Amino acid sequence: MKKDIYIVGESLPNMPWEDKPEGFEGPVWRHSQNPIINRNPVKGISRIFNSAVAPYEGKFVGVFRAETINGRPHLHLGWSEDALNWKIEEEPIPFFDEDGKPFQPLYAYDPRLVKIEDTFYIIWCTDFYGASIGLAKTTDFKSFIRLENPFLPFNRNGVLFPRKINGNYVMLSRPSDSGHTPFGDIFLSESPDLKYWGKHRHVMSKGGQGWWQNVKIGGGPAPIETSEGWLLFYHGVTGTCNGFVYSMGAAILDLDEPSKVKYRSRNFILTPEEWYEEKGFVDNVVFPCATLYDAETGRIAIYYGAADTYVSVAYTTVEEIVNYVKETHEEVADDKEVGRL
Repeated sequence: MKKDIYIVGESLPNMPWEDKPEGFEGPVWRHSQNPIINRNPVKGISRIFNSAVAPYEGKFVGVFRAETINGRPHLHLGWSEDALNWKIEEEPIPFFDEDGKPFQPLYAYDPRLVKIEDTFYIIWCTDFYGASIGLAKTTDFKSFIRLENPFLPFNRNGVLFPRKINGNYVMLSRPSDSGHTPFGDIFLSESPDLKYWGKHRHVMSKGGQGWWQNVKIGGGPAPIETSEGWLLFYHGVTGTCNGFVYSMGAAILDLDEPSKVKYRSRNFILTPEEWYEEKGFVDNVVFPCATLYDAETGRIAIYYGAADTYVSVAYTTVEEIVNYVKETHEEVADDKEVGRL
């Protein structure tokens, strides 16, 4: 019998999972063996973090942000039987344009991996005369066609919805300036063909009663379609005397008008507390980039970068996180509006 709150999607019985620890009160709990990817995981790669995973042919594939030993980030493929133990390829993903010519990014980081119909799309932060959004596609993880950059600089945190909405592709993004932007809200844009983007809408504002997201926010994994709306995990940033702190939040967007926020938790759902989140190349970072979920059970595994050094996993269920977001909802600025001024 279908529950009142459920995921619209496919069954994934072999996804990672751990039950909620007895006595734990939060809506999201950590994998007991975090981090799942440590420092220096592969020859020539010093750190892997802020990466994306997806089910593929009964197993799991990942697109990983790999910091090479010269400090420049590139995207590398990884493969896993259980989505916890990963074999990372030593060479970066080779991208070609639609004419078959090499089209390799100068750098690439913070990828998302989204399947729409029969095609997987990789979205990342790239160099387009300043930080902007890169976009590529593949159907077999052997050949990768890099498409035209969707937006002008400066922009980050590009996240495609996993299906078309009202006939168009829809992408979240966070317009910014150069460097470590001290501001930012989440917007969305639409495209009929992944080439021409428009119908831009404001989705969510930074801020709220708490301070954990008072500097900027940005989309995380691809939104999950649920009976209550699009479940969005995102990061929120605050400033302290020792620099930025990145935490994870959750919101629910309207299914047909995703620029409208239906519910948004006033609290973070995960914040740096463990050693691998508090100490690393960049201290105090929890940065969600991917999810795996099973529509049959409602289980969700959230993959997040920790301290710009490690890959970690946390768990929740659709029922628990949706109820938590609704119970702790606060309206921020004009989030409930369509976002067209």
